[in-house]
Amino acid sequence: MLYYATVFFLASCAGGGSEKNTTTDSTAVDSTKSVVAPKINTIVTTPQNMMVAKHKVSNYAKWKPSYDEHDSLRLASGIHSYVIGRGLQDSNMIMVAVKVDDMAKAKAFSKDPSLKKAMQKGGVIGQPSFSFVTMTFQDTATVSSALRARTTYTVKDWDVWQKAFEEGKQERIDNGIIDRAYGHDVDNDKKVVVVTILMDTAKAYAYWKSDMLKKRRAAAGVISDPERFVYRVVQRY
Repeated sequence: MLYYATVFFLASCAGGGSEKNTTTDSTAVDSTKSVVAPKINTIVTTPQNMMVAKHKVSNYAKWKPSYDEHDSLRLASGIHSYVIGRGLQDSNMIMVAVKVDDMAKAKAFSKDPSLKKAMQKGGVIGQPSFSFVTMTFQDTATVSSALRARTTYTVKDWDVWQKAFEEGKQERIDNGIIDRAYGHDVDNDKKVVVVTILMDTAKAYAYWKSDMLKKRRAAAGVISDPERFVYRVVQRY
């Protein structure tokens, strides 16, 4: 009896050990399953009203603290700092892009004497220019290049231009240019503004002078010479 009891006990222990190993192996397999991260959509097509100021300063290091000191003044008018760029050819030529809650308030702010006084204190030289735009497309993806080009021109018809512009996307990519944002003047959709990323400046400059681009612009209904400002993004808010 003692012999049979011992055999039964050993058999039972062996069975329990086998079940434990099976469970452990199963858990190990489950823990190695790969998890696919969801793809993040960086494209924004909700219209965004913006104000863009362009001016020259005597000294950027002096101007920047002055600009930041007046953030509360901008916020009171529903204006939110967005991007600051410095000209590639002249680093004291500054472009400031801000997001706008109320376009009427933004236009009034651009003419406010207190803004003029603040600009003079910061060392702004000459008369600043202001533009008020509605951006209808933005790509917020992170990119390695801080170089941008802001191009403006007039077109015959917004819808015709937009279709032709989208069709030329791959051509721009092949020439070192990536679309960042585009839109139009807040009061006139025939005045177009395009912001692009420059991944290869040599290719981009050659493309801007090419007959290929001239033909594409003609097909898109562009009726004015482009005005272009090439800059480096130095501050994002």
